[in-house]
Amino acid sequence: MQALVCIGCVNAGLLLGEGSSNASFPFSPIRFICLIGWVYLCLYSVQSVQFGLLVPKKQKRIANVAALFIGPLLLFVLLIMDTAKKAAESSRSFFEVIWEQLQNIAANIKSSGLFGSRDDSTLRIFDSSGRSIKEIYSHGKSSRDIRTLELTEQIITKALEERASDILIDPKDESKYVIRLRVDGMLRVVDQIEAETCQAVINSIKVVSNMDIAERRRPQDGAFMAKTGGGTVSFRVASAGVLNGEKLSVRVLNQNAGAFKLDNIGMSEKQQVTIREEITKPAGMILLCGPTGSGKTTTMYAMLNEIDLFTRNVITVEDPIEYVLPDASQIEVNPKADITFAKALRSIFRQDPDVICIGEIRDEETAGIALQASQTGHLVLATIHSDSNASALIRLLDLGVTPLLMSSGLSLVVSQRLLRKLCDSCKVHAELSPGQISEFHKKGINYSNIFQAKGCKKCWDTGYKGRIAVFDILALNDQLKANIANSQLFITEMKKEGEQKGRSNLRKQGLKQVVCGITSLGELKRAIG
Repeated sequence: MQALVCIGCVNAGLLLGEGSSNASFPFSPIRFICLIGWVYLCLYSVQSVQFGLLVPKKQKRIANVAALFIGPLLLFVLLIMDTAKKAAESSRSFFEVIWEQLQNIAANIKSSGLFGSRDDSTLRIFDSSGRSIKEIYSHGKSSRDIRTLELTEQIITKALEERASDILIDPKDESKYVIRLRVDGMLRVVDQIEAETCQAVINSIKVVSNMDIAERRRPQDGAFMAKTGGGTVSFRVASAGVLNGEKLSVRVLNQNAGAFKLDNIGMSEKQQVTIREEITKPAGMILLCGPTGSGKTTTMYAMLNEIDLFTRNVITVEDPIEYVLPDASQIEVNPKADITFAKALRSIFRQDPDVICIGEIRDEETAGIALQASQTGHLVLATIHSDSNASALIRLLDLGVTPLLMSSGLSLVVSQRLLRKLCDSCKVHAELSPGQISEFHKKGINYSNIFQAKGCKKCWDTGYKGRIAVFDILALNDQLKANIANSQLFITEMKKEGEQKGRSNLRKQGLKQVVCGITSLGELKRAIG
């Protein structure tokens, strides 16, 4: 890049007379601005040649060299060629297309930050192939289309600013749609939009997600991504026909997996030691369980971040890929392409894996393959939907896993819940009843640092901001494995007694967060009971 700048500067200087010792006119700001503009147009021309489709691949090298010397002229030629091509493919006039092209060039140069004016907060939406939503809508740049795109970007930007995990667009009645965001596991209404306007927004999201906008009754799935100053964010979209219109659900998939560590997701030091001991073993299976939205995938990635990905071959099978691990091989389940959890797992064994991660155990075949893999020298991390450690074992039995296979393959079962953290700006000391104070005295608990939610502008009057996980870890020792293998009745008994014990362990871990002033008693009761 430095070499390109130097060549461009010399070239521009010569053209403007800076390189001539016989120049009779002194230096002026206008000439300097022209010099800088020429250089950037040369660089932009090189970029257009390299990544554009108008120049044949074999001629790109020659065109790049030419762009360094006659960048603006070559850029003008490419602009005319591209404009003529687009005008021929559409019903718009040549001048309408060329005006649009000039606006796009100005926007691209501004967003690239070449002149130091890039706005990192600008959101740009792309489909899975890399086309921007504005390019997709280039066939109809009416004022209505522009307002629709602006409103779509505003909704997505708002969701990212509020750390939302989901965007829900629902018809309230025949004339109104409601926009809701799920923040920290709780839904809140952020806007109400007229049905006609909101349907245009839904269509814009469906278009960029490669979905059929003409089909409003049959459920559809799609995906798109957005680029911001903070990086790239992926979105998964699902639509369905409902009463009074069409419902759209957009899942926000955070790509920053490197931020998750065992010491910042809520685990105690003792629990961290237990987990680290298990993930350093060459074989075994760690099963993460909990209800939907309890943070199982986040915990799994926190475990993966404790593993040396350079010395161990890590392969994941997910639906969808929620976080990106640059040094791991990630496979996304795609039923349309006949890529299921079971089929992907069978193919993984030919890839020499050391660690296998399974996004979710859903069927008997996946459960069997996962447990067999843990017995053949592989470390397996998997998630399953269940309420507790005991119910996770029951779920495996229901899926057809034999007690002997379960006892020999499982090493650790971890159940978890997510608790909302109190907003530091508005939390107040809790008003405890005499009964609660008496109970804390009996247990020797210091209740002076217990707070409750109040609400302020920073937390949208909820009193909470962010979440933290609490865990119940069950290590399967030799005695427990023997009991599981020898008697299926033991599992039934464990479910009766283990459910209460599991909730007690989770409540105990949650109470520690309450006493430390991180969450409240009300939130503990809501999440765990």
